[in-house]
Amino acid sequence: MIKTKTLVAAIFTDAIIGDIEHFPHPVRIIGAGVNAGEIITRKLGKTPKREFIGGALLTVVVVAGTYIAASKIIEKSRKVNPFFGETIEIILANSTLAARNLCDEAIAVTTFLESSEIEKARKQLARIVGRDTENLDETDIARATIETLAESLCDGIIAPLFYLTIGGVPLALAYKAVNTLDSMIGHKESPYFYFGKFAARLDDLANYVPARISAVLIIAAAKVLNYNAGDAVKIWRRDAALHKSPNAGQPEAAISGALQTRLGGANFYDGVAHDSPFFGAEFEPASTATAKSAVSLIIAATVLGFALAGTITFICRKK
Repeated sequence: MIKTKTLVAAIFTDAIIGDIEHFPHPVRIIGAGVNAGEIITRKLGKTPKREFIGGALLTVVVVAGTYIAASKIIEKSRKVNPFFGETIEIILANSTLAARNLCDEAIAVTTFLESSEIEKARKQLARIVGRDTENLDETDIARATIETLAESLCDGIIAPLFYLTIGGVPLALAYKAVNTLDSMIGHKESPYFYFGKFAARLDDLANYVPARISAVLIIAAAKVLNYNAGDAVKIWRRDAALHKSPNAGQPEAAISGALQTRLGGANFYDGVAHDSPFFGAEFEPASTATAKSAVSLIIAATVLGFALAGTITFICRKK
């Protein structure tokens, strides 16, 4: 388990400055490893079975390698100097969190929407979503912003916090490796249908608990900010399971109810339409105002998550 002071320092660093500049970000290193490893494991063969084995092997090696490398880096840096080791651990812990960057990007989108600069809002949105943004109108941009805030609360904030709390920096970085693998190879389309299946399922497993914690934190934040906590609970219970993902629907359904805003519908990826179910179908579509409210809600949920993680580490280390 991570030390409380290390976790708090990482949280404050993320909240104040976001990612630390001029420090090689672990996710980029992991991504480079995935690209290199894919070239090697693809040589196992092109049958469905061999592709699955190759992808599974790549996933295990990258995740285990990340965990071992993080452990060794922290161990070696502590031997150099305890303060140096603590600093390295804080920097690595900070690299797993994305609260400041996520909120800054979302605020920039809503600022462009408020000034009716739709083209700038589209380009800004493209920095944080995978869907096509070129033809989105204000409602679609607002909806995409809310949806990515909800999903990123889980995989960019709460899940890393969860793994930092229970397993320290090495486990949190191993989670980021799983998340990176899923984003790079965990696709249902060719050529990754079989190759990325193991990584996608592992990502589902890794996010199962954090996604549900994220939904509960959104509900709690709605209560604190006097949004619609009752509807958040209602829509979460009713609609979360409608999503194709076992996890993405959890925070999205909760935030739909909290904001009384309809989410879901058609999204385009590389020009191909993908339909997703509606969350809160009875509500009005998203707007710039609800997107701004979503930012406030995610910030509040993040603060609650930080407080919860800090409290747990403090209590557990006292025992």
